[in-house]
Amino acid sequence: MKTPVVYKTAEEAVAIIQSGNRVYIHGSAQTPVCLLKELARQSYRLQNVELVFISVYGDIEVAKPEYDGSFHVNSLFVSASIRSAVQQGHADYVPVFLSEIPELFKRNILAIDVAMVQVSPPDKHGYCSLGVSVDIARSAVNTAQHVIAVVNPNVPRTHGDGLIHSSRFHSMVQCNDPLYEVRYGDKVGPVEMKIGQHVASLIEDRSCLQMGIGSIPDAVLRSLSSHKDLGIHTEMCSDGIIELFEKDIINNKYKQIHPNKAVTAFALGTRRLYDYVDDNPAFQFLDIDYVNEPGVIRRNNKMVAINSAIEVDITGQICADSIGTYQYSGVGGQMDFIRGASLSEGGKPIIALPSRTAKGVPRIVPFLKPGAAVTTTRAHVHYIVTEYGIACLFGKNLRQRAKALINISHPDDREALEKACYERFRIF
Repeated sequence: MKTPVVYKTAEEAVAIIQSGNRVYIHGSAQTPVCLLKELARQSYRLQNVELVFISVYGDIEVAKPEYDGSFHVNSLFVSASIRSAVQQGHADYVPVFLSEIPELFKRNILAIDVAMVQVSPPDKHGYCSLGVSVDIARSAVNTAQHVIAVVNPNVPRTHGDGLIHSSRFHSMVQCNDPLYEVRYGDKVGPVEMKIGQHVASLIEDRSCLQMGIGSIPDAVLRSLSSHKDLGIHTEMCSDGIIELFEKDIINNKYKQIHPNKAVTAFALGTRRLYDYVDDNPAFQFLDIDYVNEPGVIRRNNKMVAINSAIEVDITGQICADSIGTYQYSGVGGQMDFIRGASLSEGGKPIIALPSRTAKGVPRIVPFLKPGAAVTTTRAHVHYIVTEYGIACLFGKNLRQRAKALINISHPDDREALEKACYERFRIF
């Protein structure tokens, strides 16, 4: 006889959390905001509760300074919702490759006492789905001592590693909140489109794609309308893939692993995207320690990794997660895919960025800002793309790299870069 699902209130479910616990919070569009609000309401009884997650979205009440002492954020990635908390010293950041985060849970380096996730309603067999954020959530659920699930009919049911039987949850809470949405396509302008066209020129038919977060990946996808038989193996995807699926430009036919399937770890975009992946067998949402494993990534031929950067110095060092000492994001999966694509037969690791910020600050520079982190080393970099062209750095010496990068920098920045190169390398 089927055991009926018994739901608790958020207050009852969160009551299990005790002072000194480490609590995992489901991220991306799946952030369980209703549980976080309740956790904040119970702050009076809690001390030193550690909160771990990657990117969380929405109103993250527990990260506010007034809750210092009750909660401490120890984030594995820095999203916009907690940047100020990290900068002000109310939260911490753990630099780690996205592919290795599950190992922190499995090896009890960051042992999880309680995992809070948001899932789809149970199906006729009792299985719920982690929806559009499987990434590190699967490992967190597998290793947590206690699991609280927010059951939300707005969560899409996705195929892959995110299916969890409801009996695995120690408590379930009903919720009907809309999922968080991001419109990356709205931020695509002429500069991004020019970059997208340059990147598209590097992509051959039958390539397998990974796209990072932001407007440039959407611009690249818009520039692929004449391509054929592309595949997807990526840590994340957004709305830009939908049109290419519908036109059969992305069909995954020629992938070496998971043929006929688009592999991803999470999706972040609009409701249209969430509806598109709902019960769609063409998508496999898999655990991040598999999706982002370079040894797995390289098994797809013509693997093209498209990521961005905050700054690039004239030797090819990539800073993608900080602005000087200001922690802007995190290591994430950039190095996982840069390495995997470089080892793939016919693969191309690409860093794409505008030559200047929106405020006119150069992004190709003689030296990274003091305190800036090197996300991807110059030895790993192959292609760098701006709106002014493509620089292929693979196999080039330091002087050749500097010349190639100056050629794709903003024209108004080139004289200063040439002077810096002369002082450093005695060229020009």
